[in-house]
Amino acid sequence: MRQILLIDLADEADAIARYEAWHASGALPPAIGASIRAADISAMEIYRSGNRLVMLMETGPGFDPAAKAAADAADPVVQAWETQMDAVQRPLPWAASDAKWTPATRIFSLDEQP
Repeated sequence: MRQILLIDLADEADAIARYEAWHASGALPPAIGASIRAADISAMEIYRSGNRLVMLMETGPGFDPAAKAAADAADPVVQAWETQMDAVQRPLPWAASDAKWTPATRIFSLDEQP
């Protein structure tokens, strides 16, 4: 299943540069990658335009957002990573009060068009 999520970064060049450096090829802490893969997330990409981020995730049948959240909450390495991300990430203005990344709603598919 494909999931599309959005979040903003602090609109500051330094914050954006740090975020990109933390996500550069080979920079992700191995425990974070392992945590993502263990949740049955088979692919993940993040794109940026200005300070807006878009994450594309491909998840398998074993993906359970609640179980992933619980595992993340119990993992001190993931919690340290999330604290680092919180320094530069900003939930969208219309996000739920307890949300970080906000799901996007698909409104168009070429496959559904003549």
